[in-house]
Amino acid sequence: MTTEPIQKFWDEVQATAASTYSLEKARIITNSVGDPGYTAERFQTAFSQSAFPVLNQLDAYHVAQAVVRTFGGGKSEIKEQIRKAIKAHDFSQFTLYLDTYESTQSDKKSLKKVKEFRSYVQKNWDRIFDWRDQVGSAPDDARGLGAMESNQRHISFRMKKRGMHWSKEGGEAMVKIKQGILNRTLREAYLKHRTRSARKQRGLKQAIRLSQLLKQPVRPSVGVKRGVVFGSSSSSMGHLRKIFGFSFQPG
Repeated sequence: MTTEPIQKFWDEVQATAASTYSLEKARIITNSVGDPGYTAERFQTAFSQSAFPVLNQLDAYHVAQAVVRTFGGGKSEIKEQIRKAIKAHDFSQFTLYLDTYESTQSDKKSLKKVKEFRSYVQKNWDRIFDWRDQVGSAPDDARGLGAMESNQRHISFRMKKRGMHWSKEGGEAMVKIKQGILNRTLREAYLKHRTRSARKQRGLKQAIRLSQLLKQPVRPSVGVKRGVVFGSSSSSMGHLRKIFGFSFQPG
């Protein structure tokens, strides 16, 4: 997780994957919404050490959202047929039902939604699949990828909405804290940062002692006091008078 530019993010993903895992014989399955920064080509490059093509699946949650935006939230026969065509990956059936629905619409807003939905599905058609149908040897208990939105919410719920504003440094720091919590590495990273050499520890103790001394209460000055020392020159007070040059008056 980072707020740095997208290219730096992908460079770090590729470097981390290559140094952490042996992916030569691994099948890599990825999931994204298809935004320009997260294309199938990006994933292929990041995990290029795998001998297999990297599969990039269009996020199912966003496909379902697109269907609801176009056809509304209620039940309808045409919406169910569209869903079935997408699930079966039958493009001819998808086009047939979408054309049929479009022919029944007259207002510009509805027609615009249909046009945008058609463009979205056509552009990503090759990525609308269930990975378990693509690999041919998926385990019987293999799960779908689910929705990527749940991972985004780890960040968005803490850093978006409610009038939040972040500086560049503050935003990056918060992202790294969330990353450390999710990866269970925050405590280790914090303690490592707090570890000091013996020399630094001595310097710290000296600074603490000095600060404590500086905090000692000091009595306010009331100026120079003038006085007279009484006593003979042979007495202890007389010796003190000679040392400090006090004036002397016989008692």
